[in-house]
This record gives sequence, C-alpha cells and structure tokens, in this order.
Amino acid sequence: MTRFYLSETAQPIDVEIKELIIAGWAGREQAAIDEHIEELKEIGVTPPSTTPLFYRVAANQLTTDAAIQVLGEASSGEVEIVLIGTSQGTLMGIGSDHTDREAEAWSVAHSKQVCAKPVSQQLWRLDSVIEHWDELQMSAYATFDGKEVLYQQGAVTGLLHPAELLQRFGLEQPQLAPGQAMLCGTLPVIGGVRAAEAFRMVLEDPVTGHKLEHRYAVESLEVVA
Repeated sequence: MTRFYLSETAQPIDVEIKELIIAGWAGREQAAIDEHIEELKEIGVTPPSTTPLFYRVAANQLTTDAAIQVLGEASSGEVEIVLIGTSQGTLMGIGSDHTDREAEAWSVAHSKQVCAKPVSQQLWRLDSVIEHWDELQMSAYATFDGKEVLYQQGAVTGLLHPAELLQRFGLEQPQLAPGQAMLCGTLPVIGGVRAAEAFRMVLEDPVTGHKLEHRYAVESLEVVA
C-alpha cells in the first residue's frame, strides 16, 4: 500500500498499486519522438516498433522514497507526469522513469523493469488541471559532483494529452481504474543522457501557481561476478 496526499487539502489517500505502465515514445509531435529516438540510439537503443509503446513494469517498483538503489553506474532518471487511479478518481503527480541504460541497449522493457520508479507523494486531481493541461510545465535537475544542473525542461505540449494517451491505451475515458498507475512520457535531455547522484523533478501549473516536486538520491551498488 502506498500513501499519497492531495496537495490542496493534505488528505491522505492509500492506494494499492496493482498495475504499473510506462508510456514510451509518447510525444505529441513526430519530430520530438524522432529526437528522443536519435538521443537513445547514440547509446545503442533499438528504435520502437510503434509509438506510443506501453511497457509493463512490476507494480512494486513504484515508490515515494527519497532514495533508490541501482546496480552499477549506468542508470538515469527521466521526468514524467504520473497518473494514478484511486477510489476518488484519477490523480496525478510527477515522477521519474529511472532506467538502466546498459540494459536498454539490448532490451528497453527489461531496462525499465530493473529500476525503481520514484514519484511524488503529493498529488493533484487530474480533473483540476485537465481544462488547461497544455499550460503545465515540467523540469528536472540532476546532481553531478554535488552540483545541481538543469537536465530537462519544457511544456507538456510536447507529449500526448492524457485523453489521447489513455485512448490509445484502450480506455474510452481519461480515467485509470483504482490501482493502475501510468508514467506518461518524457522530454529531451539537455547535454545528453547520463547518470547522476540525485534527481529532482518539478511540475508547475502557472494558471493556479501550484507546484509538485520530488527529489531522490541514487545509490549505485557494485557489480560483482
């Protein structure tokens, strides 16, 4: 059971995550999708068979913890909006599709499975922002040698609107069932994909002035044979 809080009221909401989906290659414009494909091809990743592509990941990989452990030093984060189905409707937060880049070169699905997916504990109601969705802004900051730098930044207009994304997933309404969670696609990286000591994700709503944020540290475990 994972405990979240509604940002506007601090009301706790406990959710048993039963299904975790990663929406890959979920750009709204083909040019942006192609940019991300080329970005990952540089580190050996095979292009997808279709876009978007919905990867299944073990539900227990979703976490609100402030630190994760990874094997080796070849993993990195990706800022993404996360949708979470609850008994009170679909909520949304900010998260990271943390991915093993070495494994990604031979299996994207496997690379996503082997890393935890950190998400914010504070959430908004999806229906509170759906009417001005395209105003939302995402950014990510990575820490290298103790210094935090801008890693990703942009509007959600670069990604599929949740109504279209969920429709392509096979749902008639932009609502997830209780226990379902979906990470909804990422933005191009500034300066190339690379591992970091820590990763901070921010989602801003300029219409309301509200902001969601989550930071997590990354501990690399030694690879032994």
